[in-house]
Amino acid sequence: MTINDVEVARRAAQAAAEVLLGLRASGEFSGRELGDAGDAAAQRAILASLTADRPDDVVFSEEAVDDPRRLRADRVWIVDPLDGTREYGEAPRHDWAVHVALWEGGDLTAAAVALPGLDEILLTEPAPELPPRADGPVRVAVSRSRPPAEATAVAEALGAELVPLGSAGYKTVAVARGEVDAYVHSGGQYQWDSAAPVAIARAAGLTTCRLDGSPLVYNAPDPWLPDLIVCRPELADRILAAVSSTNSEIIA
Repeated sequence: MTINDVEVARRAAQAAAEVLLGLRASGEFSGRELGDAGDAAAQRAILASLTADRPDDVVFSEEAVDDPRRLRADRVWIVDPLDGTREYGEAPRHDWAVHVALWEGGDLTAAAVALPGLDEILLTEPAPELPPRADGPVRVAVSRSRPPAEATAVAEALGAELVPLGSAGYKTVAVARGEVDAYVHSGGQYQWDSAAPVAIARAAGLTTCRLDGSPLVYNAPDPWLPDLIVCRPELADRILAAVSSTNSEIIA
């Protein structure tokens, strides 16, 4: 029986999640060594799963040499086998993820994001149902170590609270799960850091874009993606205005 692309993504993400949880529970490694072992083991699990289910597709992964065929291919799987290596190595933290997304014909068309620490997998179909915004101030997810100036500007403009969270992918899907209302990031990431989470966010009806409001582009020749915003749609105009004001002050 032929399975659809979302199920292919789910199976690959699930395979990596199981390997990562098993390795973490084994006690064989800890800290950075655990993260390194997890990266390698999750990469093997995802590659084996995708090769079995979609042997003709190209895989573009953080943990593999960039395959130039992806720039000519119609179907490319953009993968981060372990997003949040540091958080994974800090048991029992749960704010890390596994990303598997399909780029097809110019856009993201299917994805799965596994949150192994929560025993949860988010899919583009069925998409997460965005919960109502909680009472209280707007909550903006930021890096634990380096909140960007743009996020601080958004917090000041909206009277928002900055919420430090772990991996990039977790911060993105935290918006879809209703934990926070927005994620504002500058300073750069790679395409695999956000492809699958952004696909999930879009499926949930969230706004996803660059800091200047332009679209996020995936499977571009340069894997670097400088910045992004993921937010509830009702907050998008106010967030973009706050970011624009900050950038104007920097230029001036």
